[in-house]
Amino acid sequence: MRKFQFVPALMILGMVACNEATSEKKADADTTATASHDGHDHHAPAAGTEIAPVPEIPAGAKVYFKNLKDGQTVTSPFKVEMGADNIAVDTARDILPASGHHHILIGLDSLASGTVVPKDSVHLHFGNAQKEAELSLPPGKHKISLQFADGIHRSYGSKLSTTITVNVK
Repeated sequence: MRKFQFVPALMILGMVACNEATSEKKADADTTATASHDGHDHHAPAAGTEIAPVPEIPAGAKVYFKNLKDGQTVTSPFKVEMGADNIAVDTARDILPASGHHHILIGLDSLASGTVVPKDSVHLHFGNAQKEAELSLPPGKHKISLQFADGIHRSYGSKLSTTITVNVK
């Protein structure tokens, strides 16, 4: 009988230890993400809150790499200057018309309109309205995409995205 009481106690101890390790990993990951990205969490609306549709894209709006060309050879780390015409670059927080912020996708193409841009090592967020960044990539060919999104990180889709390949030496 005593052995059966010991097993549940051991399982509870294991679950508590796993949760604490997971919390530590999340804290470490969040600190790294905040330092290298935008400092904004993804903004999830309260349950039951109706979300406005992705704002319309203004006529003539486009995003582009200001200082990089497709096929360009760069030395890591390298500077990325992000441009936007006919649409405001603003902080992530509210859904505003004719407004949004940049994301850099590494090794990926544009996301479908309305898709929330994930926040990880290949989906870099610039929700503080940054217009430039520094990337460190290993030597080789790398596809990088500039993806514009609204105030709650929903992609404007391929109409506000551009993709190039850089050669890192």
